[in-house]
Amino acid sequence: MDQRTEGRETDFPLYLYHHGNNDRIYEIFGAHKACQNGEAGYVFRVWAPHAVQVSVVGDFNGWDASRNVMQRMVDGETFELFVAGLKEYDIYKYSIRTQDGREILKADPVGFHTETPPATASKLYDLEGYRWGDGAYMKALGQRNVFTSPMNIYEVNLLSWKRYADGNYLSYRDLAKELVGYVKEMGYTHVEFMPVTEYPYDGSWGYQVTGYFAVTSRLGTPKDFMYLVDCFHKAGIGVIVDWVPAHFPKDAHGLYEFDGQPLYESSQWDRMEHKSWGTRRFDYGRSEVLSFLISGACYFFDKFHVDGLRVDAVASMLYLDYDKRPGEWVPNIYGENKNLEAIAFLRRLNEAVFKRFPHAIMIAEESTAWGLVTKPASVGGLGFNFKWNMGWMNDMLSYISLNPFFRMGSHNKLTFSMMYAFSENYVLPISHDEVVHGKCSLIGKMPGNYEEKFAGVRSFLGYMMAHPGKKLNFMGYEYGQFKEWDYHEGLEFFLRDNYELHGKLSLFVRDLNEFYKNTSAFYEVEDSWEGFEWLAADDADRNIVSFIRRDKSGCEVLCLSCFSGTDVEDYLMGVNRKGKYRVIFCTDDKKYGGEGKMRRKTLTAVKKPSHGKQYSLRISVPKFTTLYLIREPDAEAQPKQGK
Repeated sequence: MDQRTEGRETDFPLYLYHHGNNDRIYEIFGAHKACQNGEAGYVFRVWAPHAVQVSVVGDFNGWDASRNVMQRMVDGETFELFVAGLKEYDIYKYSIRTQDGREILKADPVGFHTETPPATASKLYDLEGYRWGDGAYMKALGQRNVFTSPMNIYEVNLLSWKRYADGNYLSYRDLAKELVGYVKEMGYTHVEFMPVTEYPYDGSWGYQVTGYFAVTSRLGTPKDFMYLVDCFHKAGIGVIVDWVPAHFPKDAHGLYEFDGQPLYESSQWDRMEHKSWGTRRFDYGRSEVLSFLISGACYFFDKFHVDGLRVDAVASMLYLDYDKRPGEWVPNIYGENKNLEAIAFLRRLNEAVFKRFPHAIMIAEESTAWGLVTKPASVGGLGFNFKWNMGWMNDMLSYISLNPFFRMGSHNKLTFSMMYAFSENYVLPISHDEVVHGKCSLIGKMPGNYEEKFAGVRSFLGYMMAHPGKKLNFMGYEYGQFKEWDYHEGLEFFLRDNYELHGKLSLFVRDLNEFYKNTSAFYEVEDSWEGFEWLAADDADRNIVSFIRRDKSGCEVLCLSCFSGTDVEDYLMGVNRKGKYRVIFCTDDKKYGGEGKMRRKTLTAVKKPSHGKQYSLRISVPKFTTLYLIREPDAEAQPKQGK
């Protein structure tokens, strides 16, 4: 039901809004095309309970606050006004007279479009009328189990994936031409955009939001963004958007003290600010803020057809003492450091999203050991369906950055993740945060000479792809960009196109991605030991791990990762059955830039116990190499040929 079309159309939606139960406030708030007394125009509605007076101002009235004064609605806190004669793309703001006599100008909290930063006004925009072409894709979502399907995510900053020679951004429609085809060609299943909600400061990468209902106008209009999502869907690729409900900046035109005093932010001294970020924290105990945020999430599923949201900085919401010293925070009513209102908000958020969009993907970026993040609220969980595995990320990046000679002392960093791998539904992330601020690019983290760095990347990615959990990598890793990510400029694709090892790494990533999508043992069973079995978890001296991945039917892929700086001769790998085993993927293959030392592609199991198995494969393993093997079918199991 469209909330704008029922009787006194705003009374009940406003009632729900004030009780924190309206998950589509974008249908009544903001500016909407309307017709009154035969005149076309726009109707404006905004919540400003502390305001003495609110006016709509813009070029159309010379920014004169005395000309289009809004009227209080039945709730006494919301202001409304119809203005005739306005047209799409006209700019506007709300002029608010505060209780202490100031006049402040604010962009629309539920504005659908904005001026291009550094300009800050809202723009009139009609979201209706886009003709979607992703019907088949959306229908297929209902037939897929996201937990038992492959998910390999390419994380992208849309403003810096590529740029024109003059430094200008590719628009949403330009990206539809170039990025969609690239992601499809490289074999990813999903793309994840860093925040696309409007933000004033480029250096925040989108994480300091001023327009929660407006995609950034730097790259085009909302319908241009719809077109980009549509093109991804028609290519069979899911779209996840980074979403920021933890905080907002103190820019004068944004949510900051919107009607002259704390409104969207908490008024409690200890909960008002993220001091080290210089931002305000949302008041999760205020019903209207709940409606605002939950509607902001639903809006992207509803209007833009996105597949999922990655919810940023969840830990900062959950803990009252997050980034605070003793004396800077007040415990909750139980004397704990848990933010009870934020916990309740996250549960309501996920319940509301899944109720309206049952096949949504909700991913928490939660960096602590908080329990039950991906379990339902009914059992005490937060209700997400995935969580970033930050522990795995930290351990692995610490391990692979070590000189191989010293890796044996940190071998547990390779294996510890399996102690908790099934406690949540995980995404394994190597994100933008890991390739900035002096942390080095992925290839830059690798020890050794030039060739060894590439070999290190290949062996690591091979291990990552075989490890339980969905996958996420940040743009540029796929061809080995040495330079850290810089939001000011595009990626260095010339490396892939002009330098042999970079081009071969790109081919490797493409083939590895395709192998993952076509290998059910790597994604079907990720919530129990039925899908994973260690063969050797403790071979620290040789920097080797080996294990088995299984799918639902019991089909197995044997995986071996050697992170040693020297070749390992005559390695015995335990197997369950006699017969021949074939190497089906090798990161040391010459076509990927390796040395091609694995000349024997078929190995025969011998009657020699190893790793708790009766049989073994004797393998000479090249340094910095990951192998995948499968058992060849028995001859007697082959279909007999008819006469």
